[in-house]
Amino acid sequence: MIPKTYKEVIDLGDGREISIETGKLAKQAHGSVVVQSGNCMLLCTVVSNYHSADVDFLPLTVDYREKFAAAGRYPGGFFKREARPSDGEVLTMRLVDRVLRPLFPKDYHAETQVMIQLMSHDEDVMPDAMAGLAASAAIQLSDIPFETPISEARVGRINGEFIINPTQAQLLESDIDMMIGASADSVMMVEGEMDEISEEEMAEAIKFAHEHIKLQCEAQVRLAEAVGKKEVREYEPEVEDEDLAKKIHEMVYDKTYAIAKAGSAKHERGAAFSEIKEEVFNSFSEEEQDELGKLIHKYVAKAQKEAIRNLTLDEGLRLDGRKTTEIRPIWCEVDYLPSTHGSSIFTRGETQALATVTLGTSREANVIDMPSFEGEERFYLHYNFPPFSTGEARPIRGTSRREVGHGNLAQRALKGMVPDDCPYTVRVVSEVLESNGSSSMATVCAGTMALMDAGVQLKKPVSGIAMGLISDGDRYAVLSDILGDEDHLGDMDFKVTGTEDGITACQMDIKIKGLSYEVLVKALMQAKEGRLHILSKLTDTIAQPNAEVKAHAPKMVTKIIPGEYIGAVIGSGGKVIQELQKDTNTTIVINEDPVTEEGIVEILGTDQEGIDKVIATIDALMFKPEVGSIYEVKVIKMLDFGAVVEYTEAPGNEVLLHVSELAWERTENVSDVVNMGDVFDVKYFGIDPRTRKEKVSRKAILPKPEGWEDRPKRDNNRDHNRGRDNRNKGHRRDDRNRRDHNKED
Repeated sequence: MIPKTYKEVIDLGDGREISIETGKLAKQAHGSVVVQSGNCMLLCTVVSNYHSADVDFLPLTVDYREKFAAAGRYPGGFFKREARPSDGEVLTMRLVDRVLRPLFPKDYHAETQVMIQLMSHDEDVMPDAMAGLAASAAIQLSDIPFETPISEARVGRINGEFIINPTQAQLLESDIDMMIGASADSVMMVEGEMDEISEEEMAEAIKFAHEHIKLQCEAQVRLAEAVGKKEVREYEPEVEDEDLAKKIHEMVYDKTYAIAKAGSAKHERGAAFSEIKEEVFNSFSEEEQDELGKLIHKYVAKAQKEAIRNLTLDEGLRLDGRKTTEIRPIWCEVDYLPSTHGSSIFTRGETQALATVTLGTSREANVIDMPSFEGEERFYLHYNFPPFSTGEARPIRGTSRREVGHGNLAQRALKGMVPDDCPYTVRVVSEVLESNGSSSMATVCAGTMALMDAGVQLKKPVSGIAMGLISDGDRYAVLSDILGDEDHLGDMDFKVTGTEDGITACQMDIKIKGLSYEVLVKALMQAKEGRLHILSKLTDTIAQPNAEVKAHAPKMVTKIIPGEYIGAVIGSGGKVIQELQKDTNTTIVINEDPVTEEGIVEILGTDQEGIDKVIATIDALMFKPEVGSIYEVKVIKMLDFGAVVEYTEAPGNEVLLHVSELAWERTENVSDVVNMGDVFDVKYFGIDPRTRKEKVSRKAILPKPEGWEDRPKRDNNRDHNRGRDNRNKGHRRDDRNRRDHNKED
């Protein structure tokens, strides 16, 4: 018997709907829902242990997976089973995690796992836009403590009109691709890429998404009420001691305020703060340390945070002595690494990124193979954050989710400025060498310069800046170019990238409720000022892209050939193209245009002479002589019945010059007229109907000898002039009879 189900439907306003259903699947989970739009279906479950883990944070895991069966496909590779998550899945996990995590109680430390999986795919529905809705709806149906329902939505814009949750096809036409996460009353997360839009346009897009998110939050509340809202579970909260908190505040606040106001460097400041912590901790007895150790550390951190925030709000000063709008000193350098195709260093205060660029063919494109999306990237960026960048030693266990997310943000910031006609596959790698403040924005700046150094003709240079916001409700301060410490203690941190004409990408995490759009726009405008200041430092270092790639970097030439010649260029078993690559020291890649069926030949090499030879060889393979035209040829082989010649403008394209076409006079020996290596002109007659082979003639362009008379044309009448065939025509039967008679005798 199928169990009773409960369902709520959300109208997207354009004929599309999203439904949330529960009661049928995964009923042993603490909360489970199926979210569906079109044929796209997501199953989300949430489970949280009833006992707290022995940690001082929320051990939350958000997992998002796309099953290949959902799209009727097999996983690629040798093992036909889904394995580690793709970058696309990791990015969706991060989007959901960033909105959920702040809404759990700060003292809730139970192991919690949110699992979202794509069970059915619809090519007209992008599943990541519904993942946040699914996660929140599942939590609402559980007894897990959670502040308020949230949801996420994607915004696009086509011809000035905003679209909620656009399709992949619509995104190709859109100048905005933004994901917004929010509750009914507050925007909490923004991430996306844009085509140089203004700050006001970005705020309008956020507003548009928020209105739709409100409807999705209301649907979750209705569903929970229909099912029967569960009582929130009881859990063991953190122990609090107000007297202890007050005592530590008195010991810590003034000292921290003084150190923060001194404007010291990161390590000096960190050592001073640590000394305060140690001094406070040692002021307690060993018994008190054992009993109250966690609370002591907690209250010290709380008092220090309050002191640092108040310094900024009261005096407009920051930890390193800067004013709120001030950018740290910047220095840049390009062409630092001699063997790379492009390189740069960007250093801003205590943050440093070294970027490299590598140029390649379409064979080096980054292939994306997900159930919800198949394609390839001809421009991609990888970001590495080693532990030494922050002066730490810790295990390295592959690429972290953070590295994937930061690299994706920098990639989205830059990719719109790579011209569509760039012939190369371009890979940018950012190595973060120092970090105190946004290394992802340093990556954008370093990436811009490295691309220009490599000779990639960027439409415009791009810079990025990380901003912060501190507010106590009545007052607020927007901080330009935030430090790592300011990132943790602020109420909003956001990263904005763009050209001089507009925003290309952004990432925001908003930690306070009810942030007004006026404050948001003001913060974005301050970010613009800082971004343009940083941009000027980049263009002072390298004003425009280098006109040519470096001498040791590969040059790329793209040639379009008719589809019928693709096989000739490749050759039997790849023989022609392999020998050509070996002889010219080039890389040759041939792709077929799916629409025109033409061949797109990419020729990559460091030696222009080799590239020219490849082009000449391809031209020769495609050479088609015209009937009646005269061409220069060269003798490459001598035969008894003629000479094999090749067209000098198409080496390798050969034709037989028959002995009878060498000269008007009778030629006994071919060598009497031509020899190996001779160069002369011939006339092309096309296909000879008698021999079915191409015919060329040397004598046709020579003057006839004096007194030359052409032979009369042969009469081809079968009945009157067939030579031997007409002999004894009337007596054949008699002859045959006579032979038969003799045989009988």
